[in-house]
Amino acid sequence: MAEAFKFELVSPERLLVSEQVESVVIPGAEGEMTVMAQHAPVMTTIKPGVVTVKTAGGQEQRYVVFGGFADILPSGCTLLAESAVAVKDIDRADIARRIQEAREDMNDAKDDASRTKAEQFLHQLTTLEGAILPA
Repeated sequence: MAEAFKFELVSPERLLVSEQVESVVIPGAEGEMTVMAQHAPVMTTIKPGVVTVKTAGGQEQRYVVFGGFADILPSGCTLLAESAVAVKDIDRADIARRIQEAREDMNDAKDDASRTKAEQFLHQLTTLEGAILPA
């Protein structure tokens, strides 16, 4: 059994998770990363994606996050999400609304840098939609 560590997932609305876990897979801006006890200290931004939590009891929980950042220390990990919800509670209309807003941001972009950023965010959202919602 892997060593447990403290994990917290916080959104502006509420604290979603605060417990001892074996591992957490987070959608870091540079790619997915697995956090375990005694992880080297690092801070990373989070892209829209799924956070997979393996509890100390061996259960798996999944949450959708829409950006934020994670603070990882050897003793624990705190993920501060811009928005987060359990996968089982995801609302298809909310994902569709976010995708539409991202398309509008892309079309309204005033320069190439803004357009590129909006395109990347739109791509992340559509990938997320395909990964969590049945067709």
